[in-house]
Amino acid sequence: MYDRVRQSQLQIILDNAMPAAWPDKDDHELLERIQDGNGQAFAALVERHSDRFYRLAYRYLQSKEAAEDVVQDAFLKLWENPALWQPQRNSKFTTWFYRVVVNLCLDLRKRKRPAPLDDETSVIDERQPADEMMIRAQEQNALEKAIGTLPERQRTALNLCFDLELTNQEAAEIMGVRLKALQSLIMRAKTTLKERMKDYL
Repeated sequence: MYDRVRQSQLQIILDNAMPAAWPDKDDHELLERIQDGNGQAFAALVERHSDRFYRLAYRYLQSKEAAEDVVQDAFLKLWENPALWQPQRNSKFTTWFYRVVVNLCLDLRKRKRPAPLDDETSVIDERQPADEMMIRAQEQNALEKAIGTLPERQRTALNLCFDLELTNQEAAEIMGVRLKALQSLIMRAKTTLKERMKDYL
């Protein structure tokens, strides 16, 4: 797990620099201010994008705590070295930062065995009959496990395109592959999942 001292450093930065009301500032403008050491711009960027990057990290790590740690560490790296963001090389901040978060998730997965699924894995409608709720929970858990066994690149493609609802082009840019290669990854992943989930279909 990530160093808790570093995580508290990020919280101190955010606490001391509440985000300014800059809805008219795009990411590039905020990043320019961050490169000048503006803590308010940094806090605004974190507030604007934390949820989307958390969802991506959670899909990889299946742990609320680990996902939060990865996203916090990614933002802290940006604050400590804002020159990592090079606008002339990256057309969009979110595309670049998705790649940063994915790489941190992959590094963590290599160092650690997959964590058990936590409470956020299944979202169940409590208004449903108990037996239907149980069936849906079993299906969801089976799907999560099946996705978890896919090759990394196939799982990444699914996460970006379906969980985060990015376009195929955006996902291809994040993964650094051609559009046709991304579409092939998604097709292979769907074929595998359909086979593994045939008992539930």
